[in-house]
Amino acid sequence: MGIYIHLFLFSFSFVIQLIVFLLSTYYLVITIAGWLPFPEENTGKNGDFRYHRFALVIPAHNEEKVIGSIVKSLNRQQYPKELFDIFVICDNCTDNTEHEAKKAGAMVLVRTNHTEKGKGFALEWAFARLFSLNRQYDAVCVFDADNVVSRNYLNEMNKMLNAGHEVIQGYIDSKNPFDSWISLSYSIAFWLSNRIFQQTRHNLGLSCGLCGTGFCIRTSVLKEIGWGVTCLTEDLEFTMKLIMNNKKVAFCNKAVVYDEKPLTFFQSWKQRKRWMQGHTDCAKRYLLKLLKKTFTEGSLAALDGSIYLLQPIHFICFGLAVLITWSKTVFPSLPFYIVGYSFPAWFWSLIVLIQILFGPLVVMHEKKWDYKILIGFLAYPFYCLTWLPVTIAGIKDSGKKEWAHTVHTRNITIEDIEKS
Repeated sequence: MGIYIHLFLFSFSFVIQLIVFLLSTYYLVITIAGWLPFPEENTGKNGDFRYHRFALVIPAHNEEKVIGSIVKSLNRQQYPKELFDIFVICDNCTDNTEHEAKKAGAMVLVRTNHTEKGKGFALEWAFARLFSLNRQYDAVCVFDADNVVSRNYLNEMNKMLNAGHEVIQGYIDSKNPFDSWISLSYSIAFWLSNRIFQQTRHNLGLSCGLCGTGFCIRTSVLKEIGWGVTCLTEDLEFTMKLIMNNKKVAFCNKAVVYDEKPLTFFQSWKQRKRWMQGHTDCAKRYLLKLLKKTFTEGSLAALDGSIYLLQPIHFICFGLAVLITWSKTVFPSLPFYIVGYSFPAWFWSLIVLIQILFGPLVVMHEKKWDYKILIGFLAYPFYCLTWLPVTIAGIKDSGKKEWAHTVHTRNITIEDIEKS
């Protein structure tokens, strides 16, 4: 019996660390390749430039404290006023969101549905109404109620549409990075993601990922394939749906949207758990389809998408690999049959060193350097480690579809951000 336990532990620990090694190597190659110089895109400079008409859509559930700021920031766009309209979806609201949205200058769509809750359902409902209007739109931009938006957002999205892109994700920044260690950790994570996930994939011709806010979609795409996403992470589900339909998400790093980050660990836990619930649900729906598309059509975008859907497994395996190596290092006298196989300590030390150095360098490159951010990188590894229990909890509850609303209270205006 002992030999079988020994063999199981050896195989289990080896497979765990091999998965981490392979996925980490893939992400490293993608990241390095994405930093190579690429030629500029043609954004309509050769005589085919045009101004597109936009519908700006903001789903909102009880957002009376922040809805005014997002509407006002959109009304300040440096884009022809007659070519965009702002719509706020008052989704099952019980506060003064409708009043505050109208006062700020938005058109309001009131939705009451206590069965189909969540942003995905609200957007499906709103798109159907937009398409029935006499005034037709070339593209729809979606924002969260807690956002504020840079003045050049629509100009930059218009350039991307002129370059031939159909779905574009803007640059997600933070409007409250220094409120707490949690909000700073979130901000660091998004700054890194913008550079090493979004920009690299855009450069390589793969599909970037929708982030739930700050994205633009041609209405022709919505009419062709439909919205039809209902899981807790509607942005991830629609990204995978696009890939399945041979469409990609582009990235525009000049169209900046400032998002409110959670202030407390409890808020962060609820939000990230919901993300992992939706991520797991989405993996169940699309992973096998994407793998099939990868091998039958030779689609690199489908391969990249399927690897991204394995991210929860990556989190768990990385956490287990760290625990295995930690046990082996701290307790070297532990029998092999208890610890199992462990990659050399120097290997994991190198991985950690790269993580410690790479993050600050990326943030410095993005011109977001501040001594407070350096302090934030001291807490950031702990934030990353908390993804292990969050991921396990999200996978466990992936069958639950109850939407957990994140309360937003930081009413920071775009003027406040631009001044700072």
